Amino acid sequence: MTILDLLELIINGSLTGLMYGAVALGIVLIFKSSGVANFAQGAMAMIGGYLVWMFANLGFSVWLAIPLAMVAMFFFGLLAERVLLRRMVGQPIIMIVMLTLGLEIFLRGLGPGLAGSTPKKIDLGLSMAPLIIGDMFINRTYLVGGIVSLVLIILSLLFFRTHTGTKLRAVSNDHVSSWSVGISVERAVGISWGLAGICAVGAGTVWGAVQGVDWSISSLLLPAVAVVILGGFDSIVGVLVGGLLLGILGSVIPGYVDSMVGGSTQNVVISLAILVTILIRPYGMFGREDVERV
Repeated sequence: MTILDLLELIINGSLTGLMYGAVALGIVLIFKSSGVANFAQGAMAMIGGYLVWMFANLGFSVWLAIPLAMVAMFFFGLLAERVLLRRMVGQPIIMIVMLTLGLEIFLRGLGPGLAGSTPKKIDLGLSMAPLIIGDMFINRTYLVGGIVSLVLIILSLLFFRTHTGTKLRAVSNDHVSSWSVGISVERAVGISWGLAGICAVGAGTVWGAVQGVDWSISSLLLPAVAVVILGGFDSIVGVLVGGLLLGILGSVIPGYVDSMVGGSTQNVVISLAILVTILIRPYGMFGREDVERV
């Protein structure tokens, strides 16, 4: 394998990692405000993709279908928090996490059950021909998907500098103190779920353009969880760095090893990234380390 082959793997892997980050971003946004790991984000990305496809099939252009789907998923996030999560206040955190996992399983079956199991292609009007730079071939859809994901991450960073974003950061630090100064914790958590719904549409759209929308988009939960574990559950910068790192590792290592072992080593790399990070730095590269004293 030449240096150009390695560079091609790194570039395509970076773009894939950014697209993983689009799913992971929703997990981080919810964790930053509620301290709950949302294991329904993969299925929410799938539903977001289905909504874009549905609106496009109703006659809307895909560029109008995307914001319509974002509005729908924002209100879905608000509804999920109000109907499901708010009822779990005071319950053990593990039960709340299991509730999000149950929501993941429910949505994973609901989407294909209503829309059919065949993949639904989202056409962004991109050429199928690769972008050729020298002797390197770059997938155009991955390039656009990586750019869209990067924009979502940057907008999220900017959002947390706004007045509402500052309230969400306060809620993430201490719910009781936030209540004491008049911040509605419930409203803040609801907004974070709504924002996670918007991120889900972005993720569902880019992955739907790459592989079509079907149940397999929900399986992106695994690499998304790996990204947030690498970067830190409460760090948006960690989503960017963790996504790039995981994407590169998941592209370069299989590029060298697959031919020796017969393929399918990408999931092994992702799983090892989770295990090693938890053992060495359980709060991630940029996550906040909470020290509890007895």
